Amino acid sequence: MAREEGAKEKVKLVAAVLALEMLIAGFHVVSRAALNMGVSKMAFLVYRNGSALAVVAPFAYFLEKKDRPPLTLLLMAEFFMLAAVGTTFTQGFYILGLYYLSPTYVSAIQNSVPAITFVMAAALRIEQVNIKSGHGVAKIAGTVATIAGATIITLYKGMTLTRDSEGTHKLKDINVITSPGFTWIAGCLIMFLNCLCLSGWMVLQVPVLKKYPAKLSFFTITLALGLIQLIAVAPFFESNIERWKVHSRGELFTILVLWYLVLPGML
Repeated sequence: MAREEGAKEKVKLVAAVLALEMLIAGFHVVSRAALNMGVSKMAFLVYRNGSALAVVAPFAYFLEKKDRPPLTLLLMAEFFMLAAVGTTFTQGFYILGLYYLSPTYVSAIQNSVPAITFVMAAALRIEQVNIKSGHGVAKIAGTVATIAGATIITLYKGMTLTRDSEGTHKLKDINVITSPGFTWIAGCLIMFLNCLCLSGWMVLQVPVLKKYPAKLSFFTITLALGLIQLIAVAPFFESNIERWKVHSRGELFTILVLWYLVLPGML
């Protein structure tokens, strides 16, 4: 009986992970579509996080009203740091990497997040690794394979399957900064930074959540602090007021709906 219950729980966990991966894949595609519509990268981040905060904050307030531990200055400092890593830097690198790369590359590179997280957790003694057990060897082998795959994607680009009707050989004076090769490499490196920040955010949560176990409130506070950080730096990256205006229903859809699709997985 216990084995059957354990098997059912494993099936539910796998199904939940697969569903989350499908949502994230759709998130990559539609986010890139939003950028193609002309949505400002910074406005996209501010509006998306603001709408997510408006949805999750009431739940955090009412569901954990009695169980929420008191906030201290040290906890707020740790929350601020986690907000910088998990919201400001992670999402900033993500949206910039997605601007340079296709959703396929972004999704493939982000598959290295579990491996990077494992390495960080092992280095900080949060994750215990027993190299004498089959489970430990499998973890190490999977980590090496994942990082190797991400490295190959970054360093090697295959043949072009389609060509411009004019022919690429006619393009003589190409600015290196705008050349496809540069944008591809820059995009891969930026997405690698995104993976580092995302992994660091997950690892650094562990000691903080031990002191502040109200997970929904923790997420809401860090989301709010991250939104404040984004608003603070936004004028330096996007000073044109017109770029902050939403001009179509498609832009509004990506801003209001996409973050809600991934929100259950983040929680």
